[in-house]
Amino acid sequence: MMTTDPRLCPEAKTIKQISFNEAAELAYFGAKVLHPATLLPAIHQNIPVYVLNSRNLKSTGTKITAQAPPSRDVFRAITAKTGISIVNVVASRGVMVHGFLRSVFEALDRRSSSVDIVAISEVSLSFTMETKRLPKALLTELEQIADVTCEDQQAIICLVGEDIHGKPGIAASVFNTVAEAGVNIRMISQGASEINISFVVKESDVPQAVRHLHAHFFPANAGKTRSPGKQSKRVNGSAAQLPSASTASPTAVSVKQKGKAFAAETGD
Repeated sequence: MMTTDPRLCPEAKTIKQISFNEAAELAYFGAKVLHPATLLPAIHQNIPVYVLNSRNLKSTGTKITAQAPPSRDVFRAITAKTGISIVNVVASRGVMVHGFLRSVFEALDRRSSSVDIVAISEVSLSFTMETKRLPKALLTELEQIADVTCEDQQAIICLVGEDIHGKPGIAASVFNTVAEAGVNIRMISQGASEINISFVVKESDVPQAVRHLHAHFFPANAGKTRSPGKQSKRVNGSAAQLPSASTASPTAVSVKQKGKAFAAETGD
């Protein structure tokens, strides 16, 4: 497991240790080495999971545990989920606001449509879905109650780290870095758990944005890392991130419990 997709950023580093929550968040937003559901038995029994590279026997791999030590870097990892569409729904005149929102969510429920990110204002709503999972029937139904536009070829970039909780200036540092890369942001979301910061950009802008973010939050100088407004000393911990599906080489996943080891090899 690595701090980002090494095909996008050759400077990607191996994640030494990561928490179950961080691993699940990364898996949902593009890192496919582990499916979130495969971690549930280990989470319930508090069993450490080891992700190893079967082509590099000397590598210590990544250890996934209930709690991970504080990272030396602001984030554990950066991942990207491509093949995303943004659907913008604007209420027609005369539609009550509460009735408008209810109608949109009822339409999503009828089509069994699961969204990634939602942004809501008083008379409009935007959400993202995987393009291949976006039913045309859903768009047709929404057009009966509102003005609808759909934008394809978008991507979600997600920065994950439990250490960002309650730290001011983190979001500003992220978006300033993206702006310096010359990339325009279409939507922004930060989970209530404060474990991730996600935003939507054009699919073609993903390499540029990820490289700039990785250089900023995982600098080559291992002694210090830039934090919002100033540089801070690193504390004990490890840098982090899961590789995306397109970069996963054959990987061995092992679970240790009561002195016994269980391993399985995974790949693309």
